[in-house]
Amino acid sequence: MKPYRSVLFVPAHKTSWFSKAAESGADAVCFDLEDSVPAHLKESARLEVRAAVESLSASHPAMGLFVRCNSLGTGLAGLDLEAAVVPGLTGVFAPKVDTAIDVIRYDTLLDHFEARAGVSGLEYIVPVETVRGIVNCEEIAAASPRVGAMIGPTAEHADIAKAVGFEWTPEGLESVYHRTRILIATRAADRHPLTALWERIRDLDGLREFSRRGRGMGFRGQIVLHPTHVPVVNEVHTPDKASIEFYQGLLSTYQEAEARGDGAVMYGDIHVDKAHADKATEWLARVDQLASLNGGI
Repeated sequence: MKPYRSVLFVPAHKTSWFSKAAESGADAVCFDLEDSVPAHLKESARLEVRAAVESLSASHPAMGLFVRCNSLGTGLAGLDLEAAVVPGLTGVFAPKVDTAIDVIRYDTLLDHFEARAGVSGLEYIVPVETVRGIVNCEEIAAASPRVGAMIGPTAEHADIAKAVGFEWTPEGLESVYHRTRILIATRAADRHPLTALWERIRDLDGLREFSRRGRGMGFRGQIVLHPTHVPVVNEVHTPDKASIEFYQGLLSTYQEAEARGDGAVMYGDIHVDKAHADKATEWLARVDQLASLNGGI
């Protein structure tokens, strides 16, 4: 999966919000057919998602387009995916995944609807939002090649707070254990680690600190709820010019030393060897990937 920094949620029945979401600069947009859509509007919302994917994939080709379907247990997931799986869709935000078997169940549905729509390569963003999901996060991350990203959540009022029973604080210490466990499982399976969610829409300073703490833990992107959050999150998860120049210089210094037959060299005050060069290579490759995203750098 591309290293999305910001994945902006928009209720699937709020069609007047679609253009604002598309113009927000988000790396990806997720149309929500689950919790934010009243039951009596879900059928019409499916058709709105279908039309939006077809339109926005043409007008914003660099932007990821996802749909959050209703969970498997509702009996609505198949109807949601039947409507939403069309050319231009990037993937599925797959809710309430408790075990690897749930991932395979989603695979079965997608195999069918991809074949019908003539598309391929759809990926999952998997939010680990249940206690069973936390316990089984390693097997979930590795359950299917479609699993592209997993989320270590810490929302104040969302499913994870109810499931775990934690009392939310802005510092997030109460969720460090399960987020770290999910992060390590995600990394072990070579998936993209995301976190979520800052619910206080007007508190952009709080959002910035939350995003910085997530980045410091190892998360590389975030689910966001409002277009005003996108530039803050993108900035936090985008390497600054000084850091880019540092790693470029480090790699160049090591490569020159290696060409001379030296396995280690000083780079300023830092001892540099192959491990440092490998990190610099990987770090700079991610910078190139970020430049290709909808939000750019």
